[in-house]
Amino acid sequence: MKLKTILTLGTLVAGAQLDIATADVVRYPIPNSTFPIAQAVKVSGDSATYYVSGQVPPVVSKDADPTSPQAYGDTKTQTVGVLNKIKAILEGLGLGMGDVVKMQAFLVHDARAPMDFKAFMEGYTQFFGGGQPDLPARSVVGVAALANPGFLVEIEVIAVKDAK
Repeated sequence: MKLKTILTLGTLVAGAQLDIATADVVRYPIPNSTFPIAQAVKVSGDSATYYVSGQVPPVVSKDADPTSPQAYGDTKTQTVGVLNKIKAILEGLGLGMGDVVKMQAFLVHDARAPMDFKAFMEGYTQFFGGGQPDLPARSVVGVAALANPGFLVEIEVIAVKDAK
């Protein structure tokens, strides 16, 4: 083969690789709904997937017993605290909340503290919906307990970003 032909083929192959090296994220909304989650999210192409471990709330009252909900706040306060931690982790990885494609939230639900879904949503919508329209697929599960008796909320996420 001639050098010119080899260089042309090499350029074509490199160009083709650049064309397919993009993440294609398609978010499918819930039909006829304004609820701030996606019904499904499809990720294809050349993307990097990040699995962020479950995060728990930061202490908001150092005077309170560290095993009590008073140390971490109510469900809304804990939700906002956890999502701020997740936001910081994502930013440290060069990502944002709009890159989250899947979320699992665990809320304590027992006789002493029934799951407060309304308060969770008040915290959640500060990060998703409205000004940040890239909605994740999401599950919210009521659990009997988390690692610390003071925790009412734990959230884990999966984020996807173009690998380039």
